[in-house]
Amino acid sequence: MDIRQDDPTAPHVADLLAYHLEELRSVMAEHAFALDATGLSAAAVTFWTAWQDDMLVGFGALKQLDDTHGEVKSMRAAPAARRTGVGRTILCHIIAEARKRGYARLSLETGTAALHAPAISLYRNAGFVPCEPFADYRASPHNQFMRLDLLD
Repeated sequence: MDIRQDDPTAPHVADLLAYHLEELRSVMAEHAFALDATGLSAAAVTFWTAWQDDMLVGFGALKQLDDTHGEVKSMRAAPAARRTGVGRTILCHIIAEARKRGYARLSLETGTAALHAPAISLYRNAGFVPCEPFADYRASPHNQFMRLDLLD
């Protein structure tokens, strides 16, 4: 699998990003904080795509919250690539980049709906633990928050 820094506004990303946003909004409504292409293009966000040969199999992003704190954003495996290790590969890449940048902590916000269960399991297996809301987030029945401390 090849992980590439990419442009979230690129045509090859559009369908998978639209699917991602539509699915999240269908179960989380106004509590879906996934970034669209404009948000993923912000200066504080680094966006990557995952490729298997010439097929886009997923994407993920890392948002810098401050000099020591990053946020995992918009993790998504393409439907045809679920349960193939795409999510784990992207998450490992994001964690490695956060460590390279010297972040002390990596946080994320995700949903509580059944469709989030595989992602939550992935995050827990990577060492993320529940935490309080961070940045500008507010707790709701639709959201949960996790963190990974990166400094030993």
